Amino acid sequence: MQALGLGWDDAHKKQKSFFREYGTSMRGMMTMHGTSPDEYLEYVHDIDLSPVPFAPALDAALARLPGRKVIFTNGSTKHAENVTRKLGILQHFDGIFDIVDSQFTPKPDFAVYEKMIAAFKIDPNTSVMVEDMAKNLIPAAALGMTTVWVRTDTDWATEGSEGEHIHHIVDDLTAWLEQISVQ
Repeated sequence: MQALGLGWDDAHKKQKSFFREYGTSMRGMMTMHGTSPDEYLEYVHDIDLSPVPFAPALDAALARLPGRKVIFTNGSTKHAENVTRKLGILQHFDGIFDIVDSQFTPKPDFAVYEKMIAAFKIDPNTSVMVEDMAKNLIPAAALGMTTVWVRTDTDWATEGSEGEHIHHIVDDLTAWLEQISVQ
């Protein structure tokens, strides 16, 4: 609204069209309006995290899960750290590969997955990718990763949900992790 001088409805439509066409709203703003990605990320991630609950069950399930864990996000490292710290799970992650690391090219661009894999020396054939956007699992599966789609009913998340690139579908990530990480 502020950046483009639009009313709520028009800004919402523009944001959704940028998200669909460019992979992230930020990429659309960068491409079409020359928006600074650093300023954009700082602004959109300056949010109230008080509704995010501490997640002791998720913390315990992640503690039992073997192997390295990496966050791969179209958001910023700072935002990922803030959210995972609020959830009480930040300590379980060995690193974060964010939109800055990908030079502002969002998932599901195949080259971004290759950069993330190289950065963390990941063997895709022994890795699992957990994602809330089904289409973001297509490159992961093509590279040999086992994929887990955390299903939601939003249209942007279900796009690309048909196909063999999704190995597991879960509605509750914590419950699923608890099942697979039983001691």
